[in-house]
Amino acid sequence: MPIEVILPRVDMDMATGKISKWYVTEGATVAKGAPIFEIETDKAAMEVESPGAGVIRNITASEGVDIPVGTPVAFIYAEGEAAQILTPAPATPAASAPAAQNIQTAPVAPVIDTTPMPQSGLPRATPLARRLARERGLKLPEITGSGPRGRIQAEDVRNFRAAPPPQAEQRPAAPEVTSLYQSGSYDIEPISGMRRIIAERLVQSKQTVPHFYLSLTCDLGELLHVREKLNDSAPRNSDKQPAWKLSINDFVIKALALALQRVPNANVTWTDAGILKHRASDVGVAVAVEGGLFTPVIRAAETKSLSVISLEMKELAARARARRLTPSEYQGGTTAVSNLGMYGIEEFAAIINPPHATILAVGAGIERPAKYEGRIELRTQMTCTLSCDHRAVDGALGAELLAAFRTFIEEPALMLA
Repeated sequence: MPIEVILPRVDMDMATGKISKWYVTEGATVAKGAPIFEIETDKAAMEVESPGAGVIRNITASEGVDIPVGTPVAFIYAEGEAAQILTPAPATPAASAPAAQNIQTAPVAPVIDTTPMPQSGLPRATPLARRLARERGLKLPEITGSGPRGRIQAEDVRNFRAAPPPQAEQRPAAPEVTSLYQSGSYDIEPISGMRRIIAERLVQSKQTVPHFYLSLTCDLGELLHVREKLNDSAPRNSDKQPAWKLSINDFVIKALALALQRVPNANVTWTDAGILKHRASDVGVAVAVEGGLFTPVIRAAETKSLSVISLEMKELAARARARRLTPSEYQGGTTAVSNLGMYGIEEFAAIINPPHATILAVGAGIERPAKYEGRIELRTQMTCTLSCDHRAVDGALGAELLAAFRTFIEEPALMLA
């Protein structure tokens, strides 16, 4: 029997994906584990390896076309094995994406659903679909089944999107907006998958997470001095280039990670079942990319040296801009940093990225007159604003965390211990 090659799920929220590039052609011989195509999701691009060795045939998916997760996209035959005939499967009324393809070698008798109607009156569903619905807190009667006689299948549960909560204010539809502007005075840019997901999550965050904000100013004098010394002492490679170059953001990541260890009650995530108290400080860092942003995570940042954080962040940022991050590199995290200082922004407040309970917005280092050791002098200062989820982090706790962060920034030697 040929080996089925399906479009895999590479992200928890992924319902569909695109094959951005095929590495093989119809009739090519492939080895097990060799990359056969690249899959593109709203967040990343990843290579998919061959599940077996043989000749690849029946390639059914075109590049750049959205297809549901689990759809067969090709089959791998043993050498000399006869290729089978590929015929399209009939689309179901509930399907919103192109129908999957089936392999048939002879006429197939009609499929009869023998699943009995549950005594509870719930709709028919496969055992896996019921389990997935329980895990996701979904109600089966709200899900449209695409199986025989309307039976709910696992993919129906995975693809289900609950109706959005009613809006207090009716927003104008696109035609009502565009009618306000003269025809030909604008161009319409389609909304990318990444931008749509960012929009949905930020709206969800502001609607469901009660934000409050705390700001303070940190003196960077000692940090800049330590940073210069550490960069000057970095080992050189054969080309005389330094092994690392620490940025202020590297110190910010480390300081926030250590502050969360000093104030562990702020290293939390709110859930309806209970507050998760995290042991490690996994710090996400917002990285701007074309069309949106990623937040790769520095895991257990409190345990890593500044040079390790710097090198890891540099690699993650490069992979983010190339859309090469894996889900394990950007999912989760216990807090996040958003730094707009390099753009000259002096102060701002960031929106919390669920499931985090905090996010730190970092402004530019600005020279200002300030009192230092009993006299007024120009000092480089940086304003930081902590956004907190009031369900999990109260005002005093957030203030304690921000004060601990400032201690590490203003006394950077504490980060080197």
